[in-house]
Amino acid sequence: MRQPLIAGNWKMNGTRASAEALMRAVVEGVSGTVGKAEVALCVPFVFLELGERLLAGSAVHLGAQNVCSEPGGAYTGEIAATMLKEFGCRYVICGHSERREYYGETDELIAKKLVRVTESGMRPILCVGETLEQREQGFTQTVVASQIDAIIAANGIESFAQMEIAYEPVWAIGTGRTATPEQAQEVQSFIRARLAEHDKVIAEKIRILYGGSMKAGNAAELLAMPDIDGGLVGGASLVAEEFLAICRAGDASV
Repeated sequence: MRQPLIAGNWKMNGTRASAEALMRAVVEGVSGTVGKAEVALCVPFVFLELGERLLAGSAVHLGAQNVCSEPGGAYTGEIAATMLKEFGCRYVICGHSERREYYGETDELIAKKLVRVTESGMRPILCVGETLEQREQGFTQTVVASQIDAIIAANGIESFAQMEIAYEPVWAIGTGRTATPEQAQEVQSFIRARLAEHDKVIAEKIRILYGGSMKAGNAAELLAMPDIDGGLVGGASLVAEEFLAICRAGDASV
């Protein structure tokens, strides 16, 4: 049985005050009520120090939303994996669809980021998924396979033993639309099968999260699917009770 992971992705949201209040509420809410699912908060860089302090000793892990593909040096505005590790990060999101779309991140660049994260002792959450146009044209599996295969070609199948995957149908992020549990399960099962072609043990052990508008109202149904091992939660992670309800659904799915 794979332990569910519920990871909040705050994106570019929050103030110091709201971030502190939200962290405190999640820590308090998880304590004593969520014991089987793993919980993480992936916060903006400027809140990492706050997260290091407020999440210390709790059951909630700290995560970052991005990382530089280089180990250090003259890269103004970038953040190195070693810096994230210093602040106690356990997880780093890599290849989110917004990074791919808005900032032109390629599979090659993402592969390098994955290496930086794992060699620093953290775990990347690799995001893959298709746009609405690609889905409507029947290219979902082609797109997702290409994204997975590019990492295998660059870093080897063994690299997947040190990461999580998040399937995020781009058409369901921030749109209010959500893949049905059956639609999500179909793609997540495909991802696992694609990895199994190279290594069945890694494929069976890897956690594949769902990242397309998971909410309190649909979490239990999604998490009941055999290949959905948690959620990468966007907007719902900004509301403590909503996020905690998803965490409890993850707990109940074990």
